[in-house]
Amino acid sequence: MAGHLFGYEAALAIDATARPLREARALIETLVARRLDADDLLVELNQGLEPLAARFFEGLRSGIYDGQLDAGAAVRLGALMRYGTGVIPLDSYPLEFGKVGTPSTLVEDLTAGLTAVIEQLTRPIDAIKHQAKTVTVGISRSDETLLRVPLVQAVLAAGAARDSLVDLDPAVESVLGFTRYRIEGDEGHDDRTINVVDRGGIATAIPSRTESSSILRGTKHRVVSEREVTVARGRSDGRTLVMVPEVKGIQVTGLTLLHVVLRGRVPFEVARQVLRGYRDRYAALQDQVTETEPVFRDEPLADLDLGDLLTQPVAALAEHWRS
Repeated sequence: MAGHLFGYEAALAIDATARPLREARALIETLVARRLDADDLLVELNQGLEPLAARFFEGLRSGIYDGQLDAGAAVRLGALMRYGTGVIPLDSYPLEFGKVGTPSTLVEDLTAGLTAVIEQLTRPIDAIKHQAKTVTVGISRSDETLLRVPLVQAVLAAGAARDSLVDLDPAVESVLGFTRYRIEGDEGHDDRTINVVDRGGIATAIPSRTESSSILRGTKHRVVSEREVTVARGRSDGRTLVMVPEVKGIQVTGLTLLHVVLRGRVPFEVARQVLRGYRDRYAALQDQVTETEPVFRDEPLADLDLGDLLTQPVAALAEHWRS
């Protein structure tokens, strides 16, 4: 028990080093949601990212990331931070990353770089929690129990992998349909394609954009780049979607899109559980709120629609905690 407590406190300290990176990702989400033009986006990104990048570089210089962060991920994110703050002009982007440096490309690559580093710094906490559960309870959730989780069943029925869905299951009231896509092309190339391979439920009556253009882009491109389960709302129809990337080795080979109905307001304990398991969103919201407030209170989570908690920019959600 003492060993687990020590390990957990150490993992918390490692996780805390990701705070400026979570704030940077929240900043990008906010700017993207405002739909600024390219010039304004770059100006606001440069200004907002500068203090956060300074904290990251200070951490690199002081060695707090040593042993916790892959050198390759740190170097890549450091370079993207310099472009994001305007220290290096986008004209040099092709020399370093092999593709044209547009504002949208920079935002996508920077978001993916931040997510990759945040995952590495958060993973120790997840490992400690799993070990503690195994030691103190004697068993972890069995495959048989896992297969009974409704959201996992829906994904398995569509033919996709089941990872990372258990924590999101309490948010989903029902699954209405699915579309499964095949992803082709090399990682990091702009000509990757996406094509429908199967459909079910209400998705059979919904036209797919891939029928007119098979180029992988938009939210699906972001999900594939980040390799994370993502909840989104359609801009044109307002439908709620859960997107599940399928990864084989180091390559994303498919994407399953579930049409779901989310629960509305739920007890704050349930909302907290869902946010903790979904893209590190609970910690990101805590960080955003405590920028201006002395403490983060869980109770307001019960007053917000669960769909908003999962899809709205963290910076916008934080306003509900500010007096």
